[in-house]
Amino acid sequence: MKKTDIIIIGSGIAALQLANQLQEQLNVTIITKKAITSSNSYRAQGGIAAAICPDDDTFNHYQDTIIAGDQHGNATAIYDLVTEGRLFMQNWVKLVPFDTHANGKISLGLEGAHSKARIVHCGGDQTGKYVIHFLLDSLRSSTRVHWIENEMVMNLLQNESGRCIGVTTKDKNEVSHMYMANHVVLATGGAGELYTNTSNASSVTGDGIALAYRAGAKICDMEFFQFHPTLLYINGKSVGLISEAVRGAGARLINDLGEKIMKEVHPQRDLAPRHIVAHQLFQQVNRGRKIYLDIRQVRDFPAKFPAITKMLQQHGISIKTGKIPVAPGAHFMIGGVLINEYGATSVKGLYAIGEVAASGVHGANRLASNSLLEGLVYGKRLASYLQQVGSSQTMDFTPKKQHREQLTDIPFTKREIQQSMMQAVGIIRDHDRLSKQLSWLNKHPNDTFRQIEQCSLSTIQNYFMWIVARLMTESALLRTETRGCHIRADFPNKDNEHWLQKRIIHYQSNDRMEVTYDTPDTIKSHA
Repeated sequence: MKKTDIIIIGSGIAALQLANQLQEQLNVTIITKKAITSSNSYRAQGGIAAAICPDDDTFNHYQDTIIAGDQHGNATAIYDLVTEGRLFMQNWVKLVPFDTHANGKISLGLEGAHSKARIVHCGGDQTGKYVIHFLLDSLRSSTRVHWIENEMVMNLLQNESGRCIGVTTKDKNEVSHMYMANHVVLATGGAGELYTNTSNASSVTGDGIALAYRAGAKICDMEFFQFHPTLLYINGKSVGLISEAVRGAGARLINDLGEKIMKEVHPQRDLAPRHIVAHQLFQQVNRGRKIYLDIRQVRDFPAKFPAITKMLQQHGISIKTGKIPVAPGAHFMIGGVLINEYGATSVKGLYAIGEVAASGVHGANRLASNSLLEGLVYGKRLASYLQQVGSSQTMDFTPKKQHREQLTDIPFTKREIQQSMMQAVGIIRDHDRLSKQLSWLNKHPNDTFRQIEQCSLSTIQNYFMWIVARLMTESALLRTETRGCHIRADFPNKDNEHWLQKRIIHYQSNDRMEVTYDTPDTIKSHA
């Protein structure tokens, strides 16, 4: 058994920002399921949104976020995000190699649903890669930050009082390990791999949600999952992301008849909020149309988007044709583990930041390039809180014994879960498909609180995916309206009378699944 001050599960931007802020005071252990750079943050193309331009202000950014979130966001959390984010980015642009114009001024891009050009980026379309390497370089010489790669966390350990005190993991050789800490932080990212078409890394399967739920943490807004409109689509399969910045640079969405898809749909046309664009593209696909990004109006495409250009070349797509085949796919999990303003969950000693967390800043649909900003702001904010709390308090590090039945098997393959989720809990949902999906997921006698230490990595992975799929499907079935990226064909309109600012919250009580509803509240801060 190894002991440290802080365990961080994950290695994306939120995790690395937290570690950077803590490395001078506390001992930190970062546990990653795969390699350090196997995160959605590393793959991020677009950039970081912040109102740092003189003709922009935080109110504009706040308003854009509120509108994109379709009135479901936490207004206070959003205001704090854009104001703290602006202050942080005003300093960070002096340190990180963000792209600049010839005169030395920061180059700012325009993306969907933004009223101003406010997206800072690196290497054209390689922001995530550059930022992650910058944060990693800042940690390399630290003697207080320790790395554990290629170990999957399978359980959060709790003592008799219910406080989270550590984790158990399983490495690639199926060997189990135990690590203890005063504080445990989930920074595991989203759950895009629950779908067949996704922009996410293959390791992003919702583990953090399953871990937190099994430990008793509240999970909310799981019906909201953002589908990115433009994944590179070849031979019936998504093979990579085509950044929204391409449309910001002038590209337009057309079908195989040459029709401009977004022309009469929204005032911002191709730069409308993502859920609106994805919905339109999905309808085009259902009509048998093929979709393309027309990039003929984008000057110097290879220079502006070098990573995308390289990806296109690798898949035999010539930019000389001026058309890139695209289709929508799963991109960002809006809901997650319910947290307060510092990242604390409803379980003592357990925190969540980044995409795994439900902070309230994204509402029912995330504004483009607000995700990396969220990771930076909440990573810094949680670090300040943990530095104040410290690690000197006395606590019981004896894990509570769990008396649960052993998980024997999961009668679904990963592929079967992905295909069924894409069909039933994809871009457009309805009662019949959601009900059948939930029945299918519930057709075997397992529950979400089985003993899994003796199971193989693949079985644990499928079990976690099954848990998250159940939470998402049930939430989508319960919300009988269309809001943000939750689109119900049988309830096509918003229902503000019954659903405005109302959240669906899942939690466990005595190893039973429970559901409740509330409006945005505050989780108590506790060390």
